[in-house]
Amino acid sequence: MAMAQPERRGPQVLNIGEVLAQLSDDFPNMTASKIRFLEEKGLINPQRTPAGYRQYSDGDVERLRFVLALQRDQYLPLKVIKDYLDAIDRGERPENLPPGVNVSPRIVSDVLAVELQTRVRRLSEEQLRAESGASVPLLQSLLSFGLISHANGTFDEHALQVARACVQLESHGLEPRHLRPFQAAAEREFGLVERAVATLTSRKDAASQARAAEAAREISDICLSLHRALVQDRISRMDI
Repeated sequence: MAMAQPERRGPQVLNIGEVLAQLSDDFPNMTASKIRFLEEKGLINPQRTPAGYRQYSDGDVERLRFVLALQRDQYLPLKVIKDYLDAIDRGERPENLPPGVNVSPRIVSDVLAVELQTRVRRLSEEQLRAESGASVPLLQSLLSFGLISHANGTFDEHALQVARACVQLESHGLEPRHLRPFQAAAEREFGLVERAVATLTSRKDAASQARAAEAAREISDICLSLHRALVQDRISRMDI
């Protein structure tokens, strides 16, 4: 009597519902529409059955985790994240990854090994001062002029970036009271961004919300580039 051969199992194939189930603990707001949107942007490329149904691999799920974590924790635009993924697929280690993100690239089409150690950070005032180099009076001024804010006594990464920049500006004689124009300019630019994506934000489906968030990031980057170019133009005309 011939012995039964052990069953050979190929790579795991998941449907979109099973992918959502795997992601739900870390990303409870994830939807099928958002997954399809990320596919549309070229961030994942699931296989298709002859009938056109998507089949997701373990590698596709890991790529999704990588993309979603960088969006949530680092506020990175999809274009930058795609550049990271393209580098990983070429077998390279991406440059300029945010702090706390470790990537172990493998051969193209192999399961992407990604270890994300970062989460949304909240900093105490002591941590904020230690990491930014800001003094107590400087932080108090930043709070009083509305340049940073806190929730339940803790600060986010945006506050850290603002504090670091203001420490550097302080060394050039610019104090928080001088920086009100930046706050006013940020509010005006946000108004422009909000107006530009209003059509998308008015729709409540997940895909439209994802497109609105990505468009807002892209427009913000363009506004910052324009702002820098205009300031540099004025500097170039200085009589010095």
